Amino acid sequence: MEGPKVPHRKVGFLFNHDHVHQVAHSAPVAYELSRAFPEFDVTLIVSSQAQRDMLTQIATRFPGHRCTTLMLEPRRGSAWLNALLDRLAPVRKLWLLKDNVELFRGYDALVVPEKTSLMLRTRFGLEHLTMIHTRHGAGDRAVGFDGHSGGFDLVLLAGEKIRQRLEAGGRLGTTEYAVVGYPKFDAVGALDAQPRKLFDNDRPTVLYNPHCAPNLSSWYRMGLDIVEWFYRSNDYNLIVAPHVMLYRRRLQTTIAPFSLAWAPSIPQRYRECPHLLIDLGSAACTDMSYTIAADIYLGDVSSQICEFLVRPRPCLFANAHHVAWQNDPSYRAWQLGPVFEHVSELPLQLRRAIDQQERFQPLQEAYVRETFDLTETLSSHRAATAIAGFLARKSPRN
Repeated sequence: MEGPKVPHRKVGFLFNHDHVHQVAHSAPVAYELSRAFPEFDVTLIVSSQAQRDMLTQIATRFPGHRCTTLMLEPRRGSAWLNALLDRLAPVRKLWLLKDNVELFRGYDALVVPEKTSLMLRTRFGLEHLTMIHTRHGAGDRAVGFDGHSGGFDLVLLAGEKIRQRLEAGGRLGTTEYAVVGYPKFDAVGALDAQPRKLFDNDRPTVLYNPHCAPNLSSWYRMGLDIVEWFYRSNDYNLIVAPHVMLYRRRLQTTIAPFSLAWAPSIPQRYRECPHLLIDLGSAACTDMSYTIAADIYLGDVSSQICEFLVRPRPCLFANAHHVAWQNDPSYRAWQLGPVFEHVSELPLQLRRAIDQQERFQPLQEAYVRETFDLTETLSSHRAATAIAGFLARKSPRN
């Protein structure tokens, strides 16, 4: 005798950003949910061809998935406003939410890697849409633990570090959560990947990975001076791979606190130098190619430090804003290598990072264990199981 039929649920995975760097954080969960739990109809909802292309690439790691893909489009009246205003501010993703409210209304749950989509609830009338947050990145910046983090029905967490800080801030009071590991590692095969040789020499390679936020990044105050030092160096290679949004708009702003900065032009001599690699936004900036290939990490507040340290190596940090960081959880990673405030200190602190790696390595290993709860089970499967269990406990929408 057949058991009761399980009602199908429609689950949308929304990718609505100017770039592709968030795709790998939730796409593996979508693919795994579709192939492990046939009671869910899973749709990948994209807002650009670049996102679709990256999804196609990631899908090769999940044979047998049943996901379908849908491209969001703005209404005709919104398109020209998008083209005009999006050069100044990220308005396109807001218009896409507003223009597709009826589409989103048709889903039992929407899974997103960012927080802007909460506006579907707070501004666009979908108060009862179940929303699930995969987060993106596992870094320490304060914005990752703000009040919006508690605005979802379910939040998927990479590890204990994230859980403890969200709980300490009171962000999980009415929000369910599950610690699932880091699905991005499944998307790019990071845990067993071998580094690629990027330079035709045997020098150690430094990855310089500044953030885009003007109030936090080292790029605007000292970035070109750092690149100039490496340009003149006979000892190191340098990969310059800032946050992919840094040059997406040359004028960068943050709202809280308000800050504004202009991303400077990069001299052609740097682009032509054989021991420098300048990459302002290719797929290699988001698929861990550089964090795997580099020998040393140089950054400020980017969450890519967490991905780099899965294989512990020397790292150092540029404190361009002279922050009192020592007891601030938003700068916790800065305990894992030397910190410098002036480019004149760079040679000494770089040497110190290398020479004292034996001292820093236990701290790095502990940091990674707290950041990523990794097991023999794929993180994407653990995340899919958490979503399936959560939705099974909820009544189907009417």
